[in-house]
Amino acid sequence: MKKQTLQSIVRFLLRTLTRTHYYGIENIPKSGGVIFAINHLSYIDTPLLLVNPIRPDITALVTTKYQERALISWFVRTAEGIWIDRDVADFSAIREAAKALNKGLALGIAPEGTRTTTGGLQKAKPGTIMLAMKANVPIIPVAITGSENAFHALSKFRRPSLSVTFGKPFVIPQIEPGNRSKALLEWTDILMQKIAALLPEEYRGIFADSETLP
Repeated sequence: MKKQTLQSIVRFLLRTLTRTHYYGIENIPKSGGVIFAINHLSYIDTPLLLVNPIRPDITALVTTKYQERALISWFVRTAEGIWIDRDVADFSAIREAAKALNKGLALGIAPEGTRTTTGGLQKAKPGTIMLAMKANVPIIPVAITGSENAFHALSKFRRPSLSVTFGKPFVIPQIEPGNRSKALLEWTDILMQKIAALLPEEYRGIFADSETLP
């Protein structure tokens, strides 16, 4: 199956089985490398990004632990996703992601590195910021809500309400070599604060303090 066919199927299923809404799509550049940095609630988050209304060329970084799950593994391969081993410094995956961005593709990534177990944001890793700097591309903070309950609702024959909100893109400025480690952590927190600002309070987790939000 081709990626475009998979996208058509996913789009049909979301339209039929859910109430899915995309907001802030005017913030998405129509071309050029860009990172979509999302809060990660559910397996359905990647399909939601895959059929975003503006960038059908999107790919995503997906943890290698899903390679053992036949359906998810097939989906990721068909969607032309990029496998990353999150238990090690997977430089091969980072190079592949940077190459995709340099080709002008969009890339989805969860800065937290894994799905949240509480529904709220948790501490993120600096990999997203490092990748944005390496590829010299903007980051778009993306807030997803409703997906954590999607499969439960579907099992009860109810249509879950899902939303995907795209914030304004921003670019990481040049970081001085001597200040790199500290700056990476600071910009990682800034990214998570930007995602938190797009979310209802109950999803903000450790970034719930409104005084820290942009």
